Amino acid sequence: MPRVFIPPLLQTLTGGVGEIDCEAANVREVVEHLDGRFPGIRARLCDGDELKPGLTVAVDGHVSALGLIEKAGTDAEIHFLPAVGGG
Repeated sequence: MPRVFIPPLLQTLTGGVGEIDCEAANVREVVEHLDGRFPGIRARLCDGDELKPGLTVAVDGHVSALGLIEKAGTDAEIHFLPAVGGG
């Protein structure tokens, strides 16, 4: 089951829960699971059908350009992070 690490700024919606395991095949399903358990979290993570601008997701330590369609393996670790730019 993928393990999801919830950013500290969103833990006000989770009652302080910092990580959970959830049944999900991709990041979209992770977000839906989170929103079912912690209503309102989807609105903080997503803008329509995409991650909010300035937010990215890392699956197993790899930052994904695929966003919500990124696959989540059985033992995946998923982190929602502020996007980092530079040049």
